[in-house]
Amino acid sequence: MGLLRRIRSIPAQDVVWLLLFGGLLASSPNPDVSEGLLLAALAAVQIAEPKVEFLSHNLGKVLWIMLKLLLGYLLIGYTGGLVSRYYLILLLPVVSAATAMSVVATLLFTLLACGAYLSYLLFIDWSRYILGPPEMRELLRRAIFLAVAGNLANALAEALRVQSGESRRVAAQLAEANRSLHEAEAAVRRSDRLAALGQLAAGLAHELRNPLGTMKASAEMLARSISGENEVAREMAGFISSEADRTNSLITRFLDFARPLKLRLEPADLGHVLDQAVGLMERDSRHRGVTVYKNYSPDIPPFPLDAELMERVFYNLLLNAAQATPEGGAVTVKTRSVPGGAEVAVIDRGCGIEPKLIDTIFNPFVTTKPDGVGLGLAIVSRIVDQHGGKIAVESEPGKGSVFRVFLPTSLPEAPTP
Repeated sequence: MGLLRRIRSIPAQDVVWLLLFGGLLASSPNPDVSEGLLLAALAAVQIAEPKVEFLSHNLGKVLWIMLKLLLGYLLIGYTGGLVSRYYLILLLPVVSAATAMSVVATLLFTLLACGAYLSYLLFIDWSRYILGPPEMRELLRRAIFLAVAGNLANALAEALRVQSGESRRVAAQLAEANRSLHEAEAAVRRSDRLAALGQLAAGLAHELRNPLGTMKASAEMLARSISGENEVAREMAGFISSEADRTNSLITRFLDFARPLKLRLEPADLGHVLDQAVGLMERDSRHRGVTVYKNYSPDIPPFPLDAELMERVFYNLLLNAAQATPEGGAVTVKTRSVPGGAEVAVIDRGCGIEPKLIDTIFNPFVTTKPDGVGLGLAIVSRIVDQHGGKIAVESEPGKGSVFRVFLPTSLPEAPTP
């Protein structure tokens, strides 16, 4: 059974080559060992050709074709030279060159093969043999047949290469379309989730604010009415007041997330907007001395955007990058002009994001911070979407993250919320 499996694993093309070269040897009237060895060497070279990685380079192809030409030349010389029954074996290097190389290279190898064959004229004893016009015409026909076969094979191979290139281009276009479709589906799902959550957050926030106001006012009145000796009660009243403020701040963020955005699109300089965001981040005590490096492209002209909202986007991304970066580290802000718009990259070399969170990082309530709410990046994504742009993240745990924001430089009309 093991032998059968090994036999079945032999490529059919290899079996065909063995049968063909074996047939050549069997059809020879007086085969000997040297003739058999030369045919076996040609068969081995032909069978090994698609399996040798070196032949993927032009130099390897040239050397391999030269090896075939040499073995064919020796076989023809051993079996009679000009009158050898194996003269058509020169088609092997010629057709190999035609299928793997350009038309010029094919012509050169064809001339080389013809020259190799005609070189046997040098070994004729002209005192015993005469080469008349019929024989000369026969030699010319043989040389022309080699050139015809090489040219035909090259034309067919070139047509196949063109068709293969078209197929690769179509496959690349389909892959790009499929990727865009997945991105669009993800954006639609995210928009649906954001819309539903926004409605829920808005209703819940309005219901919670009134009791929170009552709780805070009661805590302040309680704190004023408690005697100075009762420190525990005064501390508890302070906790109630501070937690009410914290909850009210969270509700405000919910409302910011749920409230429909009204873009005020005016031509603005992207570098100036980024400078404002960097200044805000550097004044924030949470950035812990992280240095911000700016790498702005001078090729981006002012274009329509809501400077205030985009400043908020970049501030959030910079603050997140700074918080993920070790103290004394650096964050890079880089801009570049891309077809149809401008790209801003915020790069940090911090802790990175777990792969399982990459696809959901812009969804509400997804956060990597112990005290985070998970609305910052959701709001950032919403603002970018409203500008007709895209935001993406590349991250590797332990090596940092890159947030890329693409903004179109021309907006025919403001997108509807």
